[in-house]
Amino acid sequence: MSTEPGLPETGYVEARVRRVVAETPDAVSLELDVPAEDAPRFRYRPGQFLTLRIPSERTGSVARCYSLSSAPGDPLTVTVKRVADGYGSNWLCDNAAEGTVLGVLPPAGVFTPKSLDDDLLLCAGGSGITPLMSILRSVLVHGTGSVTLLYANRDEGSVIFAAALAELSRQYPERLTVLHWLESVQGLPTRAQLARLAAPHARREAFVCGPAAFMAAATDALRDAGVDRVHVERFVSLSRNPFHANGPVTAEPDDASADVEVELDGDTHSYAWPRGTVLLDLLLAHGLDAPYSCREGACSACACLVTDGEVKMLANEVLAEADLAEGYVLACQAIPVTDTVKITYS
Repeated sequence: MSTEPGLPETGYVEARVRRVVAETPDAVSLELDVPAEDAPRFRYRPGQFLTLRIPSERTGSVARCYSLSSAPGDPLTVTVKRVADGYGSNWLCDNAAEGTVLGVLPPAGVFTPKSLDDDLLLCAGGSGITPLMSILRSVLVHGTGSVTLLYANRDEGSVIFAAALAELSRQYPERLTVLHWLESVQGLPTRAQLARLAAPHARREAFVCGPAAFMAAATDALRDAGVDRVHVERFVSLSRNPFHANGPVTAEPDDASADVEVELDGDTHSYAWPRGTVLLDLLLAHGLDAPYSCREGACSACACLVTDGEVKMLANEVLAEADLAEGYVLACQAIPVTDTVKITYS
């Protein structure tokens, strides 16, 4: 493992590209191999993402988050769509090849269903299909639930996973329904049109991912259709590079502390938690390998679950109302409210 001169190690591993699959003229899937000794750290849940270290002649590297499109048990795969003026996506689409080595942080994120046996409604716009493909494949192959996918694209040539979706529809005709919406044929989908398509599935848990305008229309439409449980995954650009991370902030207990119990990697740790210190800084100060990426409340890599007590978040740009209702918080933004708090990274 290597880092830029003078920069601390950040816990990433070097993954080798096993295969590159051209999905569309503007999108590729990268199958990745991680060292065998690191494989346990790369077990993941459907819908999670990886943070990749992409070489840069100007800064040494840049960090970008890309959703996993594979299902657990299949080769670790991220799918990348070229973005105009996007350095990371263009570098990967132009340069990633068999044998390319990329730094990778372990999987993260809470955009994942509780059970693969539940019936789901998935709403994707463009490359937002990536995490939803992971969820869809997982439910069909490893669960018993049924899936309805509403998938909006510019035109037929821009449909990522078109062949794979057709094959899955053939294999699971009674459990998978794919509703394609093409702007070139039907125009941009409106809130009312999306609501009509969602209404028959209002009792299902819903997952939404895609461009901002699509997600705004889709979430409003789902609300109009009476869908109560809606999870949203937002694409964000990291303003900090976690591969160039600063050292952790040292937290010293003081008289105004709460007591926190944290379950991480199968072990339980108890600390005094100063009320002005965010949870992530506390855990890093005590030498724990707590997951994180942006440290700004924008990526969900540090998401954890409050099982007892209450915390306050200073910022949150990524967790949806359904996630908050389940008790998820961002460790990089969480400070204690109650005198005792229990947290788990499960």
